[in-house]
Amino acid sequence: MEKKSKVLIIGATGNTIGKHLTKLSLQNCHPTFALIRPSAFTDPNKSDLLKSLSKAGATLLKGSLEDEKSLIQAVKLVDVVICAIPSKHVLNQKLLIRVINQLGCIKRFIPSEFGSDPDKSQVSHMDHGFYSRKAEIRRLIEAQGIPHTYICCNLFMSYLLPGLAQPGLKTPPMDKVTIFGDGNTKGVFVKEFDVAAFTISTLDDPCTLNKTLYLRPPGNTVSMNELVEIWESKIGQNIEKFYISEEIFLEKIKETPYPDNMELVFIYSVFVKGDHTYFEIESSSAADATQLYPHIKYTTVSEHLDTFFMKVLISSFS
Repeated sequence: MEKKSKVLIIGATGNTIGKHLTKLSLQNCHPTFALIRPSAFTDPNKSDLLKSLSKAGATLLKGSLEDEKSLIQAVKLVDVVICAIPSKHVLNQKLLIRVINQLGCIKRFIPSEFGSDPDKSQVSHMDHGFYSRKAEIRRLIEAQGIPHTYICCNLFMSYLLPGLAQPGLKTPPMDKVTIFGDGNTKGVFVKEFDVAAFTISTLDDPCTLNKTLYLRPPGNTVSMNELVEIWESKIGQNIEKFYISEEIFLEKIKETPYPDNMELVFIYSVFVKGDHTYFEIESSSAADATQLYPHIKYTTVSEHLDTFFMKVLISSFS
């Protein structure tokens, strides 16, 4: 049996993808280490998760991205480093990158991206540095010659999909919906667990080394019009549709103060500009996750919306 890479995960207690990465790394027989902030060990909100990770076989290490000594000690133990910190903290990876470069023992670094490709963004002039910060980290990794894989999963299913990409909504609308642009531009949603599954599959795969892995699963690449159609078919009724032109939508974004306008910026990026799908995946520098790993079973958009439909059914009988 081929020896599995030893993995360090930073951000293992995160609410989105970190815990899934850690558990799936262990399930795939990778010796797995998690760098945990010292304060987390006394945080009652994290105690159960830490216990479950430890019980599953993860080695918990005290440290942080600001503590160089702890980073050196942790990085020396592994072959692969995965960072899964929140997007607003991506520049905090600079010290980690310096440590990885100095030690020279890491076979692959997966930085904290897990979203749209920052190098393909068409909204950098209006996103308050959201994508430029991620691009800055990419350039630093490349300049240091660090082996890497970038994971572009586009949107997590927990974001925008529950409200059919309606600003402020957390559940699908039942009577009316706003369509931005012509409604035909496609975006991509992937469940957090599935993103972790595709990510862990790359760890010892030479096909993804120094490349970008794009997640565009069939059934999960949908337009706003298609989203509404899927929901209408589940609830058995039509929803009134209001179409907003790109020009009017841009005015709305400009009128909305930061950070409240960021949700609108992301909707504009995905469903008007098409930042998830306007470009082809070039095999020389990238790979399509579902083509590379066809064995991975993933949740489709329709299946995810079934969970909300069940809630509608339950509420109608209560």
